[in-house]
Formats: sequence, structure tokens, C-alpha cells
Amino acid sequence: MKWGKMADHVQGLAQLEILCKQLYETADTAVRHQAEKALVEFTNGPDCLSKCQLLLERGSSSYSQLLAATCLSKLVSRTSNPLPLEQRIDIRNYVLNYLATRPKLAAFVTQALIQLYARITKLGWFDSQKDDYVFRNVIADVTRFLRDSVEHCIIGVTILSQLTNEINQVGTAGGPVGRLWPTAPPHHLALRSLSCRQADAAHPLTKHRKIASSFRDSSLLDIFTLSCNLLKQASGKNLNLNDESQHGLLMQLLKLSYNCLNYDFIGTSTDESSDDLCTVQIPTSWRSAFLDSSTLQLFFNLYHSIPPSLSPLVLSCLVQIASVRRSLFNNAERAKFLSHLVDGVKRILANPQCLPDPNNYHEFCRLLARLKSNYQLGELVKVENYPEVIRLIANFTVTSLQHWEFAPNSVHYLLSLWQRLAASVPYVKATEPHLLETYTPEVTKAYITSRLESVHVILRDGLEDPLDDTGLVQQQLDQLSTIGRCEYEKTCALLVQLFDQAAQSYQELLQSTNSGAADVTVQEGRLTWLVYIIGAVIGGRVSFASTDEQDAMDGELVCRVLQLMNLTDSRLAQAGNERLELAVLSFFEQFRKIYIGDQVQKSSKLYRRLSEVLGLNDETMVLSVFIGKIITNLKYWGQCEPITSKTLQLLNDLSLGYSSVRKLVKLSAVQFMLNNHTSEHFSFLGVNNQSNLSDMRCRTTFYTALGRLLMVDLGEDEEQFEQFMLPLTVAFEAVAQMLSTNTFNEQEAKRTLVGLVRDLRGIAFAFNAKTSFMMLFDWIYPAYMPILQRAVELWYHDPACTTPVLKLMAELVHNRSQRLQFDVSSPNGILLFRETSKMITTYGNRILTLGDVPKDRAYAVKLKGVSVCFAMLKAVLSGNYVNFGVFRLYGDDALDNALQTFIKLLLSIPHSDLLDYPKLSQSFYSLLEVLTQDHMNFLASLEPHMVMYILSSISEGLTALDTMVCTGCCSSLDHMVTYLFKQLSRSTKKRATPMATDERFLHIMQQHPEMIQQMLSTVLNIIIFEDCRNQWSMSRPLLGLILLNEKYFADVRNSIVNSQPPEKQQAMHLCFENLMEGIERNLLTKNRDRFTQNLSVFRREVNDSMKNSTCGGGGGVNSNDMMS
Repeated sequence: MKWGKMADHVQGLAQLEILCKQLYETADTAVRHQAEKALVEFTNGPDCLSKCQLLLERGSSSYSQLLAATCLSKLVSRTSNPLPLEQRIDIRNYVLNYLATRPKLAAFVTQALIQLYARITKLGWFDSQKDDYVFRNVIADVTRFLRDSVEHCIIGVTILSQLTNEINQVGTAGGPVGRLWPTAPPHHLALRSLSCRQADAAHPLTKHRKIASSFRDSSLLDIFTLSCNLLKQASGKNLNLNDESQHGLLMQLLKLSYNCLNYDFIGTSTDESSDDLCTVQIPTSWRSAFLDSSTLQLFFNLYHSIPPSLSPLVLSCLVQIASVRRSLFNNAERAKFLSHLVDGVKRILANPQCLPDPNNYHEFCRLLARLKSNYQLGELVKVENYPEVIRLIANFTVTSLQHWEFAPNSVHYLLSLWQRLAASVPYVKATEPHLLETYTPEVTKAYITSRLESVHVILRDGLEDPLDDTGLVQQQLDQLSTIGRCEYEKTCALLVQLFDQAAQSYQELLQSTNSGAADVTVQEGRLTWLVYIIGAVIGGRVSFASTDEQDAMDGELVCRVLQLMNLTDSRLAQAGNERLELAVLSFFEQFRKIYIGDQVQKSSKLYRRLSEVLGLNDETMVLSVFIGKIITNLKYWGQCEPITSKTLQLLNDLSLGYSSVRKLVKLSAVQFMLNNHTSEHFSFLGVNNQSNLSDMRCRTTFYTALGRLLMVDLGEDEEQFEQFMLPLTVAFEAVAQMLSTNTFNEQEAKRTLVGLVRDLRGIAFAFNAKTSFMMLFDWIYPAYMPILQRAVELWYHDPACTTPVLKLMAELVHNRSQRLQFDVSSPNGILLFRETSKMITTYGNRILTLGDVPKDRAYAVKLKGVSVCFAMLKAVLSGNYVNFGVFRLYGDDALDNALQTFIKLLLSIPHSDLLDYPKLSQSFYSLLEVLTQDHMNFLASLEPHMVMYILSSISEGLTALDTMVCTGCCSSLDHMVTYLFKQLSRSTKKRATPMATDERFLHIMQQHPEMIQQMLSTVLNIIIFEDCRNQWSMSRPLLGLILLNEKYFADVRNSIVNSQPPEKQQAMHLCFENLMEGIERNLLTKNRDRFTQNLSVFRREVNDSMKNSTCGGGGGVNSNDMMS
């Protein structure tokens, strides 16, 4: 074979081997970096291909062989100057021969070469030579391996496995590098990732799906069948699994089967976080494989006959088989399949020898969860062995829950199974008994008692407390809330009994003089779990299924928690338990959702029980308990951030209800809060020099709630408002006093100011009515605005200080609910914009003096503030309370300063950052939409490089994953294209001379037609070839782009048509003809609407045409290349 001229001498070979050794083996970072740099240069060198062959033929170390395989992967993946087809066929054949003649290579070299084969095959899937798809004969390629030794067999199976995995990977042709060479040291990553990045760029989603679909239809079933047949052969022989090679072969066969079953058959790309909802979309052509029970039986038999180290892979395959889509079978077939599946599960439960292995246990729990996620309870109960199986599953679950320290991450799947079973009980129509009334209480009891028993052990052995992982606890409690509601009488009786025992022991310990602290902590831990669980089961109440008796039982539980709360609150002056307090807050949150608010029936039996035991006769009295708890927490736990923030969130949630907020205002405790919101009564409002500035965030939540409470009766009472604002007035005056002197305590000034602006932002957010907001505006402007401006001047480099100030300003200029409506004689709208402009300009010009900020700190130090400035400018430009025409008319430069600062800030941000940081991209693109809509004259007057920057940012945003960003870009592009079209239309008519800015903008666009043309290609590409979720938005700029580039559009159309198979070209040509049918050369709304309708039909017809293509979609791929 020829790969270009072979080198006559190999003097560079030894040097390359040394560099490889340094890269992979040395511990010296500097040496490693030098080696990496030299090797990256080698991979980019012109003679890389011939040297790679030399390394493979004559290299003496495994590392040099790995380098060669990696470089070849990069070469075959590149999009610019791709390798010719002949050369790629030669490399493919060479790799297969190399593997066949060297079966004993180092594992990571074999893996890298197989990866290279898979990469070539995927990228060349649609390449043909003499009407033959040369890269598709994958089973023929590996057949010779399968007929040879065990080592060769392993290579052949691994090739199929890796290829299936490769073609299933979206974008990256091969996925994370670590998976390719698990034994390698970590510093090989930089080099290996080169080839992955190349493949990313080269392979957009559309091409990937076409290849994946074609592979699925032409090869995948054959590969799966081959895999099952080889597994049957292997299981039929007496395998010596102590023999490493036979063990390895079985493992690769199982991995191959799993990769086939885990294939993304319909392009949904489900992520693993949705694991318990996953359905495997097996094609209809595979029906025979699943109707034949021998496939299912094969994997269950394998599980029992192979060692525990391999059985997790078998169970993973069974999880996928159990998740096959329901519609693959008719009812009778599904019942038969389920029966075999349940029999297999029963067999595992009856012989649980392998389950103590954590990996086996985890996969088996997943398998159990799939029984209910994919089948209905009505189907399960009809299975012959159902009573026996549900008993075994219940026993397994109870045992698992009792051993809480073993595999805690697997419990989720067991609880998920029982949650789904319990939720189905009201709907099951089958006459066969489901027996859940017998077993569900056992599961509930096992969960509750095991959590209580764990407390003592965790404390004794110093283990990690699961209560500290609030996310995991909350997830389990959500599941338990449904399980516990099944046979609720038994759940309640158990909780009452356990709670009374724990509470009594706790009281006795508190009253005893010689009780140990550890004993008290154990009882508090048990009570913490019980309070969390009581909150959860109350939160599990379903209104249509609950009865008066159940509400009365809820009352019993609530009374006990409230009594416990009274006891713990009475001791807060001496001691408190943070976890128990968080549990009580969680309980209050669940109680509020179910029993407080506008939708709740006040005749509920729960209130009757509360009245009998605690004297709480109605919702108002219960609300007073809530507020009492909130005030107590803020008083005693002010320095504990988790409790403070959860307490304030509860207050905030209460202040949102229409009826509850009106009841709250009448409470004396709430009036106390409205009149005494100072650090004297609420320590978290204090200026504490020990705490972090960011810890003050909860103050905004506090004042949002207070603002809502104040607004209920405020009306136009300015005196009441002034009284409420008194503590803030005093604080502002103090800051003003400090800033007026040259020597002041900077830290104290910062803390006072940050606390103050966070408070004000909460009030401003709550005041969404004109009357109340105008009071706030008159209070802050003009008296205190200079202090905010001065703070930005002084501390622009400290984001902990400036971000809250900028966010307050952004809130003040936000015309929420039309609250910013100034009288016709008031200049306040213009004055407010002047202040906004001044703040943006002050901050922007100063933040730019920081120069280059390190990448890891860029967002915190600069980009976050810039993002808030963009949001502020967008809010004020679109607020509809300023006439921006007056600024130029009267020579006021406020508008110009703000817009020029925006441009300066924008140009200081790399394009990649605009899309990397979601908040920045959303604020930027929404601002750009407003600017292109209302201030296009300003954008048209910019320098060419600025216009190009904005256009390229729109171009990149069109393909963003965030639909809001993408839609905003479409809108911005539409406004710009419409403006350009109008200017061009005017310039062709004999009118007065156009403005210089218009001429300049037209000139820039004529100088750089490729930018508009590229966006036309991008939009058309997305509409034709990708999953376009905002088709209407995409259609709006497309018409203007076509009218501005009619010749280019014709070229694109011809290219797409010609790239189709000959028999499809006429249909594709007709699609484009229909797209422009009845469309006139204007951008009037009527014409646009017709184009949008045409485009919808066009997209559907093109997709149908390409789906039916006999060429498997090759044409689409070529057109995509042309347009990318």
C-alpha cells in the first residue's frame, strides 16, 4: 500500500519515541508540557501521515503506536483538506491487517486502533466507489477475526461494539477520551482531545442522525443477532472463566449486546438523568428477536451461570430489554413477554447469591423499577406468579431499606417502583388482587424505622449523615409521600406511635439532670426524620382521593409537630438543633401547600382537630403560628444562613396568596415586623463584619415579603410609607455621611450600602402598582441617587458591592405592570434615564480599565456586572416611558453615552463568552433585539468592525441551544434585514440624498455580502435539516435574506437540488418553486405571512422527500457540507 512517499531514513523516529515517553511517563510538568507542544506540532506537520505508518511499523514502544493511532484519527476527522477516499480505504484496510497480525498489542493501543477504524467507518458511511458503499461491510470486516483465536475474537467483537457506540455518539465521534484508554495516565488528554474536537466541528447533528439511522436500518439488527448467537454458543460450552481471554471475550460480547440495546434508535438523545422514564424505541423489524422468548431467557440464564463480576452487564442488558416500547407488541404478546420477564425476576429473587455485589444490586434495582415504568399494574396482576413475585419484591425492598448503609444510591429505584405501584391503585381495573394493601405498609414501615435506627449508628461511628444531603432526602421523601398515602391509616398509626415514643424520651432527657448530650442528639435526630416524614405524607395528600378521616389523621400529626416546635422554641435561648429546625421548616412548607390558601376548604377535619388540641380555631390562628415561628427563627437563627433563607422563603410564599396576605396583615406579629424591621429585632439585618457580603441576599426576600404585606393597606398613605422607610432612611443618611468624609471605614460603608440596596430591591420588586412605586421613586430620587452613583465610582472593581447596586437600578427602571407612568408635566422619565445612562457609563468605562481578567474570574469580576448593565439598558429602552427623540433634539448626550458604552463593553467580550454564560447571552440578545427594533440608526452609524461583530454574534446565536437566544437573534436579524431592504429600496428611487449613516451601512453590507449570505445558509440549513423548534421566528428574517441575495439563494437552491439522487431532484426543485410561489418583492406583513405558510409546507415536503430517499440521505449530507 502507498501512503505518500515513505521516508528513506528514520532519524526522527527515535526523537518521537522519546517525546512520547516524556508525555506519558514523566512526572515533571515542564518536561511534559514541552513534549506535548512538540507532539502537537508533529500532528499538524505535512509529513504526519507517512511518519504515523513508520511509528506503527517500526516503533518500539506502545506509546509511539498510540501516538500514531491518535494522529491518524485526527487526520481522518478533519474537515478542511480531507483525505481522499482511496487513502482512507487504505488506512482502514491497513488497520484491520495490523490488528489481525498483532493480536497481543497493549490494550490501549488496540483500543485506539479500533477507535480509528470506527471513526473512518462513521465519517465515510455515505462514501461510495463504483456504486458500492465501501465502509459499510462491517460484519464482513470482522468475520475473519471471529473465526480465529480467542484473542482475535475479542478484537472482532470489540470492533463491532466500539463502532456501535461511535455511531450512537452525538457530535463527538467517540465520546470522552478517558473511555478510550482507561489505563493511561491523565496527562494524555490534551493530545487525545485534538481528534475529538475535530470530529465535533465536522459532524453536526443532522449528519449524525442520517448516519445513525442508516446504520440502524442496515446493520444493527445483524450485529445484535450475531452478538446473541455468540453468547448462546459461549453459554453452551463449558467456558473456563478463570481463563482471562475467555472471560474477556464474554465481557466484550455483553458490552456489544448492551451497546446495541442502548442505541438511540429514534434520535431522542435521552440523558441519563431521566433514567427511570426511559423507553427503548426498538424498531418494528426487531420484533422477532423479542417475540422469541429465547432472547430474554438467554440473558437470565447467563446471569445465573457467569461470575458476579460480569453479571452487572447482563442485568444492564435486561434493564434495556424490560424497557422495550409497549407498542412493539399486541396485548397478548405483551402479556406473554411480561410473564417471562417476571419469571426471570422471580428466579433472581429466589436465588439472590449475586445480589450482595453493589453493582449487581444497583442494576437489579433498576430492573425492578422498569417493571412498573413500562407496564401497568393491571397487566402485572394478571401474571401467573404475581402474588409470589410481589411478596419477594416486598421482602427484598424491606431488607434493602433495613440495610440503609449498603448502596444508598440504589434505594431511589426501589422507592420509585413502590411509588408508581401505590399511585396506580385508584386506577387499576383488574379483578385480580394487587395485594398492595398488604405490602405497601411494610415498605413504609421499613423506610421509617430504618431511618430512625440509623441515627444512633451514624452518631456512634462518626458516619456521614444522610440528612446533610438535602437533595437526596427530599427525593426519597417525595417518593415516600405517595407510598405512605396507600393504607394511610397504618402509616399514621405508625408515625403517631413512633413520634410519641421519641417525643416522650426527648422530654424525659431534657428534664433529667444526668442525661448525656449524645442521648439528646440521638432523640433530636430521630425527631428530625419523623418531622420530615410527617411533612412529606401531608404533602402527599391528593384532594380528589382524600377523605375526612384522612384529614383528621393529618390533624393528629400536625398537632404533634406543633407541640414539639413549642418545646424546642422554648429552649432556643439555651440550645437549638439546626437539622431539626430545617425539618420543621420543610413540614411548614408542605402544610402551607396543602392546607393554607385560597383553594382549601376551611371545614377540613384537620382544623377541627387543631382546635380541640391546640385551640387553633381557623386559618388566621394557624397563620399566626407560622408568623410566630418565622419571627422566632429570625431572632434566634439570624446568623445561620440555611435556616434564615428557608424561613424567609416561607414568609415570601405566604405573602403571595391573595387571601392569606390579607389575613396576615391583621396579625399583630406582622404589624410588629412592618414597624420594627431593624437589626435590633432581626439580627440578620445587622452589619456583621464577620459575614460574607453575599450572605445578605436573603434580605431581598425579606423585604419583598414585607413590601407585599405593606401594600395591602398602604393606598396613598405617604405618612405610613415614610414611617416604614425610616430605618432605610437612617441607613442612607449614615452612608452619605461616611462618603462625604475622606476618612471612613470602607468595610462598614460597603456592608451598610450593600444591605441597603438589597433591601430596596426587595421593596421595588414588591411595589408593582403605580401609586406605591411612585412613593418609592420620589423617596429615592433625587435625594439618594448620587450615593449609588458614588458607590459605583468607588468600588467598581468589587462585584460583591457593585452587582447589588446595578441590580437595584435595573429593578427601578423596569416598567413592571406599567408602574412607571409619569404625569404629562413630569420630566422624571427623562431624568431617570439620565441616571441610568450615567451609571452604565460610569461602571462601563471604569470596568474596562481592569484590562484582561483571568478567564476563571472573568464572569464574577466583569461579565456579571456587564450582563446586569445590558439588562438595565434593555429595561429602560423598552419601558415606554421615555421619548428618546428628545435627547438628540436638545443636544443631550445621555442616550449616546449609554449606547456607546454598550458598544465598548460588547467589543471587550469574546464571542465565545456571549454564548458560554447563559445570563449574559440572554441579557445581550434581548437588548440587541430592542436596539435593532428602535435604534437601528445608531447601529447603522457604527464603524464597520463594530457592525461585523454584531452581525457575527447574531450568526452564532442563530445556532444556540437556548431557544430564547435563538428567537431573539431571528428577531434582531429580521429588523436589520428589513432596515437594509428599505434603505436599498429608497436608494434606487429618485429621492432626496440619503443620510450619510444609511450610505455607510449599505456600503458595509455591500463590502461584506458573505455575512448576510452565511446567515441565509444557516437559517435555511436549520429549517431543512435540523429539529427547528421556532420555525415561525426563523421564517421572518429568511424572506428578507432571500430578497437581498436572490442570486446566492438560486446557487444554494441549485446546489441542494443537484446533491440529491437523480430521481429526487425534480421533487426538490418543485419544493423550492412552491416556496416562492405568490411571493412578491416586498416585506409587507401580508407577504411575510404568506411566505411563512409556504415555508411550513416546504419544510414538511423536503423532510418527506429526504426520508424516502433511496440514497439514505447522502444528498442532505453534501448540502450540509456546502452550507457549513
